Amino acid sequence: MELETERLRLRMFEQRDLEAYAQMCAKAEVMRFIGGRSLTRDETWRQIALFLGHWELRGYGLLAVEEKDGERFVGRLGLWNPEGWPGLEIGWAIDLPYWGRGYAAEGGRAVLRYAFEEMRISSLISIIHPDNTASIRVAEKVGETFRRRDVVNGSPALIYGIERG
Repeated sequence: MELETERLRLRMFEQRDLEAYAQMCAKAEVMRFIGGRSLTRDETWRQIALFLGHWELRGYGLLAVEEKDGERFVGRLGLWNPEGWPGLEIGWAIDLPYWGRGYAAEGGRAVLRYAFEEMRISSLISIIHPDNTASIRVAEKVGETFRRRDVVNGSPALIYGIERG
């Protein structure tokens, strides 16, 4: 599985991503709204294994995101729907040095197109912490609108969504 945009390549996670992804997940500011705490290298490795397992079980999942020029790892983006989740989510996490470049929205639009056109998914959601104004802006840039407030994994959440067509 691989998607490309003008500036990005979204592809399956590989062993070579561990170092860069572990560095990203160790940053409190990056992880603040994604679980609320930094991850150790071991936890990051297990998370990559979880992502790959999600692909095996569901046939879709989160992808590693890299810049096409230079292949620098910039984050993760894709579809997420573990057991008990409130719906099929499009989610993103971009490493701090790459914030503000529009990568989450650019990659998000590619994932939306794939989900709607290739997978024929009827709707997607994004689960966003109420204080995460940057992710709210990304959701709106990819066409999602606010749907409701909820609690997900014990934390308050805003649910944004979009339908095919």
